[in-house]
Amino acid sequence: MDRNSAIGLTLIAVLLLVYFNFFSPKPPPPPAKPANVTTTDLGKPDSATATPMRVPRDSDRVKQYGTLSSFLAGDEVLTRVETKDLIVTLSNQATLQQLELKNFKTYAQKPLLLTTANSSLFSLVAPYEGKDIDLYQLHYSVTSVKSNDTTTVTYEAKISANAYLRHVYSIPSEGFKIGYRIESAGLSNVLTGPGLTFRWTDRIPLQEKDITDSRTRTTVNYYLAKGAFDGLSESSLKPENETFKEPVKWVSIKQKFFLSAIIGEHPFAGGDIAMSTDLLDAATVKTTQVSLFIPKADLTANGARFDYFFGPNDYDLIGNVSPGFSRNLYLGWPPVIWVNKFVIIPIFNFLQKFIGNYGIIIVLLVLFIKLLLTPLSYSSYLGMAKMKLLKPELDAIKEKNGDNAAQTQQDQMKLYQQAGVNPFSGCIPLVLQMPILFAMFYFFPVSIQLRQKHFLWAEDLSTYDSVFNLPFSIPFYGDHVSLFVLLMTASTIVYQWQNNQMGTVQGPMKSMSYIMPVVFMFVLNKFSAGLSFYYFVSNLVTFAQQAVIRRFVDDSKIKLIIETNKKKAASGTGKKSSFMSRLEGAMKASEEAKRKSRG
Repeated sequence: MDRNSAIGLTLIAVLLLVYFNFFSPKPPPPPAKPANVTTTDLGKPDSATATPMRVPRDSDRVKQYGTLSSFLAGDEVLTRVETKDLIVTLSNQATLQQLELKNFKTYAQKPLLLTTANSSLFSLVAPYEGKDIDLYQLHYSVTSVKSNDTTTVTYEAKISANAYLRHVYSIPSEGFKIGYRIESAGLSNVLTGPGLTFRWTDRIPLQEKDITDSRTRTTVNYYLAKGAFDGLSESSLKPENETFKEPVKWVSIKQKFFLSAIIGEHPFAGGDIAMSTDLLDAATVKTTQVSLFIPKADLTANGARFDYFFGPNDYDLIGNVSPGFSRNLYLGWPPVIWVNKFVIIPIFNFLQKFIGNYGIIIVLLVLFIKLLLTPLSYSSYLGMAKMKLLKPELDAIKEKNGDNAAQTQQDQMKLYQQAGVNPFSGCIPLVLQMPILFAMFYFFPVSIQLRQKHFLWAEDLSTYDSVFNLPFSIPFYGDHVSLFVLLMTASTIVYQWQNNQMGTVQGPMKSMSYIMPVVFMFVLNKFSAGLSFYYFVSNLVTFAQQAVIRRFVDDSKIKLIIETNKKKAASGTGKKSSFMSRLEGAMKASEEAKRKSRG
């Protein structure tokens, strides 16, 4: 660059700086705040004046709303009602502007809001004078009264002396239900359609630590008037929708730990639901849409009556909300759900009445369950001890018959029969314990009692614990290391090694017993820390339990019983168990079928 070019560029830069600092057009002043908030706290009268927020009143809009067009413009007034459990903010457009759960926080320790003006959109569409209008676009006059620990907020559009439209909210001083009813009079001639359509769009913000886990536990559920429960797929990240033309009692937007729902006193005539996921939006879990049809016949003098529910998805709480509402908390399939309902949850609730540390509660829960299962554990250990004593003879049979698997099975069954040993005696007790093991798998990840409860290095027992964050993500494992899962995996491998020392399992099945704990290490790395801690403690208690049982099991006495049974079988005085008879018969029938197929 020559000297003249450099001087020219410098002068241009100076001129631009002078222009933008002294001569450029000034930006317009920021608009005034749209409205002041009028606060009503448990029925106290409104006192603040609001700044008008005008809605454009073009001719088409006035024509669309007809005689109601005068209610399109007005001041936005927000009414705030605070109860023991909720902070409810209502707009004078007759909608829920914001709802906060007072006793809960997000994972980031911010107020937990189930409804906000930015995330939730409500509309109430009505055919009015031949055109569809949104009744939630009107501005209503508001009155607020407290009576018998309930705050009643009424929004009214008085069209004439005998014609009006009202929305009435009833907010109790405690609890998570909000009553809502729609009243009208003198509008039957202008409300020309068969009813109203209630629409609710909710962009669910992230409330928990892990957005992936939150997404796979968020859905829309519904309960039909005939008693059938159903919903969209929780785990699906693809767009989902469903239309129902038969009456619907309630619809709920279910998050991992919280519920937002609308419940009709009379069933809705029908409707549809939809759900979608934007994987690029890390702040939004899912977007849900609910559309419900309210029959015109419900808009009587008593009004169409509903309840909103905004609260925790707590088993002890939601069972009393509405028929079928407890099914929003999925606790597994039968018999797993029975174990959770009638064993795990009652024990857990009893312990938390006296103990505030949930890590200790989990330890005590393990001890109680293990004590309850002691007879099955003893039977399982005894069965494995018998099989261990027969192992030399079983190995001799395998060596004798070589590759003749059929003959090996027959000889082994004969040995079991002579010794009076059931080859499945060690496995059956373990199978009977499986419903309890699976019950924990469903209980811990959705237990709101564990939410944000600290224990040792786990900051939240309802989600995974992380002692080390990886700079990369391992497929199927994740980008963090859960210490509870590592401890659980190590203890499970030790437990399998001990069982293999007593058992007769050989070959691939023996190797598989070591592979499965590693598989579960990958599966459970993102699961609740409470769950992996439970399994780890359960393994430790099992080691201690087996050590105690071993003191009461005398191998010499078991061997003596086996020898006595063999002598009885040889003399013909021994009795064959029904199980062994059926097993022997099945094997003979199988062998006979093979012979016929060869022939």
